[in-house]
Order: sequence, then structure tokens, then C-alpha cells
Amino acid sequence: MTESKIKKYKMVVWLPILVLFIGIGLLSPAVHLTHYEHKDHLKTNASLNAETYSERMKSELSKGVAVTNALEQILISEKGEVNDFDTVAKNLITEYIQSIQLAPDGVVTQCYPPSTARDSGVDVFRDPQSATISEYARDHDKITVQGPFTLSQGGEGIVIRNPVYLAKEDDTPESQEFWGFTVVIIKVPKIFEDSIEALDSFGYDYRLTKESSIDERDSKTVFSSEAELTTPATKSFTLGCSTWTLEVMPHGGWNAGDKTMVVFLTGALIILLFAALTLFTLILAERHNKYKQLATVDVLTGLLNRAGFENAFAKYLSSHEGEPCVEAVLDIDDFKFVNDLYGHAIGDNALRHLAGDLVAAFPKDAILARSGGDEFNIVLEGCTAKDAAAALERFVEVQRTFFHNGEKHSYTVSLGYAEYPAQAKTRAELSNRSDIALYEAKLRGKHACLVYDKNFHFEKRAGLGFALNDISQHLPGAFLIYKADPADDTMLFANNEMVKLAGCESLEDFMKFCGCRFSGLVHPDDLAGVEKSIWEQIESKSDGTNDYVKFRFARKDGSYTAVLDHGRIVESANYGRVFYVLMTDAEFLESHYSEEESVTGREKS
Repeated sequence: MTESKIKKYKMVVWLPILVLFIGIGLLSPAVHLTHYEHKDHLKTNASLNAETYSERMKSELSKGVAVTNALEQILISEKGEVNDFDTVAKNLITEYIQSIQLAPDGVVTQCYPPSTARDSGVDVFRDPQSATISEYARDHDKITVQGPFTLSQGGEGIVIRNPVYLAKEDDTPESQEFWGFTVVIIKVPKIFEDSIEALDSFGYDYRLTKESSIDERDSKTVFSSEAELTTPATKSFTLGCSTWTLEVMPHGGWNAGDKTMVVFLTGALIILLFAALTLFTLILAERHNKYKQLATVDVLTGLLNRAGFENAFAKYLSSHEGEPCVEAVLDIDDFKFVNDLYGHAIGDNALRHLAGDLVAAFPKDAILARSGGDEFNIVLEGCTAKDAAAALERFVEVQRTFFHNGEKHSYTVSLGYAEYPAQAKTRAELSNRSDIALYEAKLRGKHACLVYDKNFHFEKRAGLGFALNDISQHLPGAFLIYKADPADDTMLFANNEMVKLAGCESLEDFMKFCGCRFSGLVHPDDLAGVEKSIWEQIESKSDGTNDYVKFRFARKDGSYTAVLDHGRIVESANYGRVFYVLMTDAEFLESHYSEEESVTGREKS
């Protein structure tokens, strides 16, 4: 056991004993403190329970909303019909749902289970209780929650109405028209049964109220334990154009369970409690110091973060003044491309993998850090640039890979380094010159390892390129990338213009529509001719690696539009040969330019 650990152990033992003696003279203040700590503890727990169970109640209500959403999607996909409504509703209904209904134009026409069919024929726009809320839901396309009210079958319920809009024949967003409502009636307090039992078992009185933002008459108490609540802990949430508030406080009020008098009469227990609190405080202080150390570590990679690196490097230089060392700075080549194309989760995996390689490749006394983004720092102690060159170059030369969707993709790193004190007299100067060497490696084509040279010119890394997203999403045209393989035309990327051209709502929607394949965008009658034309142009090398073709482009709504396709075959480090493709609406061009101008422009391109 080290000396510092022995000191900590002695403090943990003797300080609580000292507190026991002091506690004899501080019994009365201790009782006072215990009283208020107990009250604060109750309020904290009540607040946590109010937050926890309000979230649970919101989640439980959202299950009813989900049923109306499911019916809405069926109506949209089936153009206003629900085939075999009873079977669909039977699969959706749960023990807390009283009834599932369809109300085209606001009139209830279908109900499940059959026992609730007495609601058929109800016109929500004519019913005085529901007219205001239903009109608001229809006019603002908002889900509403109304009630509670007495059910004709007995008990109480709340009604969730979801307005449904269907597209007209021209299928434009402006042409949507109101169809009616999907309706779910929820049993209350049945749906909250688990939450109520939990609050009861934890010893709380409670009340759930609903304040409607549409109709003040619909602001009601949903359920309550019937007890009077004094300054309760509260938590609110919003659902269905209403604000729901859960109020919670312990049975018997905020002084429930207060043992102040007992503690006062049994002072020994008070003193022991303070001793225990002292011990607990010491443990917390020790843990705080541990967490303070963790603040210098990068969570993602386990290496030092920037603050930890600067602190460790400064300590090393101050204790080894004048001794040589080497600082290296490295990052992943085209890391923005990796993040943009594959997502940050894949990028994080690459960073963790690279950090593991650093730990395995360099000595235990090396200072290793991730200083931010994809940039890493290495300090090799007690060596010169010449001594470190071989190890650094070997590290850069290694072929590294990461996996995405089961496929292996390679990536490279670039590294720059400088020597202290031969090339820099201060830590800041050393880091700056390592950075300059890294930038020079980038400018020379990347995947390189360079030692600082005074003839290098400093360039800001931001000037070396742009993220794929920055470029592709602002191109004046539809752009995509797909594999240049006659047997595999897998789509790798499409920009927003391409998604819009296909009439899709998002990149995911676009990929699903075309089956993640270029051929999914071509009219079936044009496909063979298009593929033949592209590969004949590429193989003849009549225009380098470019190809030009016109075909009918498929849209999600089932229509086709003529497009001009300008493609170029490119070598990708991750995928081999790929096509970069720009597409232009042919009808748009022909409406703005004469046929002769169009042909001349194409020949020039």
C-alpha cells in the first residue's frame, strides 16, 4: 500500500470517530439539519416520480394515438377505404381501448367491437360537446384528445380523434382534402392502471388534470386519489392540443415519516448518522477526484483528450527540460467523406479502431491523445526525429479498414511530425510545426508521413477540400453515384435534387423506391438500350471516361420523364470503379432552348 493510500485510509477511519465526539455537543443542530434534509429528500423523490410517471402516462396515451395513426396510414394507402375493418381493428385493440371507430366527414360509420356500434351515426360536427374541438382538429390537421366523459357502456373514457386527409387525383400537396377522422376511445383510468398502482405503492397522493387549448369546457380532472394536495411536485406534458399535469405528494404531507423527535431523544443514533455521512462524504470526495481524472480522457477512444494531452505534455517538458522528443499529428484522410457517406456511427468506429492501433504501435510511455474530430497527437519521449521516423512511417503505411453494411472499406491516414528542441523551442511552436508538416502531407496527395522542413508553406486545412454534402447538395442539378459494374449497379449516393426529380420525400424513400439500384430509375423498355449505350461509349473511350444518354426516368408516382444523363467513371478508394452522374430534365431544356442549341451545347460539353 502506497503512502498516499495509507493517509487516505487513516482519514476514512479517524475522521468519523472525531465526528462522533463533536456530535455530542452538536446534537440539537444535527436534529434541525436532519429534519430539513428529510423534507428535501421527500421533495426530490416526489419530483422524480412526477417526472417519471408523467412520461409513462404520456407514453400510455401515445399508444392510443398510434392506433389512430395506423388506421390513417391504411386509409391513405387504400385511398379512403379500410378493407375488413373488423379484422384490422381486432388486431389493434387492447384491454384499455373501449372502441375503435372510423368517422368519414365526421360521421361515425364503423365501430369495433360490435358492442359499441350504438355510437354509429354520431356526427362530431353537430354534437355540441365535440363540435368545437373536432372543427379545430379538421381545420388545423391536429390530433385532439377530449374528455374524460361517461361512456354509454359504463365507466369513463377519453376520445382521440386523428384528422385524415387524402390526395386528390392530381396528387399535389395543395390538393389534399379532408376525409374524416380515425377515432379511438380510451378507458380511464384503466389505461393508467399500472402508474396509479405504482404511485399508491410508493405512498403518494396524486391528481392528473387536462387543460384544453381549444375548449375551456374540456379542461378537467382525469383522475385523482381524492386527497387534498398542498404544494405538490408537478410535471406537465403536451398531447392532443391539451396540457396534462401530474401532481404528486406523499401521503400525510411533506413531514410524513419525520423522525426528528426520535432522533433527538436518541442522540447516539444522530451521532452515528453524522459519522456515516462523514464517511460517505469522504468516499464521494475520493470519487470526485477519480472523475476529475476522467475529465482528461476522451470518452470515444479512451486516449487523452486535448486538455489531458496539453497537461501531460507540459509536465513532461518541465521535468525533462532540454531532452529531445518528437510530436506527431495525424488524421484520417477524407474523414468528412466517411462521415457524410456512411454516417457518424461508422466514423466513430474508425476513430476507435485507429486509437487501438496507436496504443499497439507505440511504447507505453508515449503520450497519445485525440485532440478533436479525427485528429490525434503522439509524443515520443527521449528520441529524435531520425529515431522516430521508421516507427511513424510504418504506422502510416498500414492498410486500415472499417465495415459498413457487412462490406469492408479501406481508409488511410496522414501524419506530420517535428522534433524538440532541434526544430522548436516551445511546446506551442512544436505543435505548430507538426501541424505544418501534416498539412504538407495532405497537399502532397495524402497517405503520407513527413517531418517538418522550414521550406514547407503553411496552409489551412479548411482550404484542402469540402465535405461531400457541401458540394453535392448545392450542385445545379440531380446527382448520384452508383457502382460501375455491368453486373452490379448498386446506388451509393443521391443528392436532394435527385430525390426531388424522382418525386420522393427523402433519401431513404428514394433508395427504397429504386431498390438501391440505378436500373430501378430507368423505364423497363429503355433499360437494355441505356446500359448498352453507356458501356459502348466507355469501352470505345470516345470521350475519355464520360458517357451521354437520354432515357425515360421513373418517378415514384408511376410517371416517367425524359432526362439527359451525363456520366463519368471514377476510381474510388472504397468501391473501385463508380459512376458519377448528372441528370437534367430533357423537357425543361427543350422548353428553354431550340433543338439546334441543345445539340451544340451537348457537343461542346
